[in-house]
Amino acid sequence: MDSEKVDCERELPENNIEVEKVLHMTAGEGAYSYAKNASIQKKVISKAKHLIEESIGELIFSGNECLKIADLGCSSGPNAYLPTWDVIESLHSICCRLNNKPPDLQVFLNDLPGNDFDSAFKLLPSFYERIKREKGEESGQCFIAAVPGSFYGRLFPPRSLHFVFSSYALHWLSQVPKGLVSESGISLNKENIYIAKTCPHSVRKAYFDQFDSDFTTFLKSRSEELKLGGRMVLALKSDDNRYHNIWEVFGEAINDLVLEGLIEEIKLASFNVPFYGPRAEEIRHLVEEEGSFSIHKLETHYENWFDNGRQQIRLL
Repeated sequence: MDSEKVDCERELPENNIEVEKVLHMTAGEGAYSYAKNASIQKKVISKAKHLIEESIGELIFSGNECLKIADLGCSSGPNAYLPTWDVIESLHSICCRLNNKPPDLQVFLNDLPGNDFDSAFKLLPSFYERIKREKGEESGQCFIAAVPGSFYGRLFPPRSLHFVFSSYALHWLSQVPKGLVSESGISLNKENIYIAKTCPHSVRKAYFDQFDSDFTTFLKSRSEELKLGGRMVLALKSDDNRYHNIWEVFGEAINDLVLEGLIEEIKLASFNVPFYGPRAEEIRHLVEEEGSFSIHKLETHYENWFDNGRQQIRLL
């Protein structure tokens, strides 16, 4: 038996990584930061704009009530304020038609504690100035605060929110799926870091089961926090072709590093990405099964990612 095979079949170390503590986008404003490399995410938010407008137009609130919204998984950089601006424009348009003054707005920016909130809040003064400059002094005031924590659980008091938005965040799982290692400690997903063509069915099931648990928890938590008649818009990254995705490309690249002796094979065998790109029918099934929400629209948009692949966005 060759040494590579022996190494691959060694008992894997227990995966104790706490995703909530370590997962975050690259901070700062450097060349490799999220702020400088988030054009795709910006495009996704722009595609959700009409759904934000529709949702805000359907809300029921009193004229003097402060409208409370949450952006879950906001990350950092300029993109963090794009959904809020879309809400402000929608409110301004609606209130102008009704000859009413726009209500005050309380915005909660949420992400995991490791997120670069400092980078986001450095942009806050210029964002407030933009509101005054483009919407005038008569526009309702906007108050923005950060709420660090996992959205796979409660973040806000009961019945406290009017609107929830989340873009490009819910495909990140709360933990690496269980069931990727056999009872004897052998990796079931060798040479891969996510679902791939060579994966056994048990790997695919483990990933879906984790997404099922996380997404159901998310829906239950938001159903308790939203006011009756509240609205929610979600945008998720999905795999158009589950077996041709960016993680498979990364896995192949890491395999090359293993073959070159730059990375230990045991490290590749013990690493799996806490990510799941759900299909439209999976989203619909889980929403209907959980039962707290009804789907108003479920849209699919395509963006070029690779020459031979596509990135699929689900808007709920």
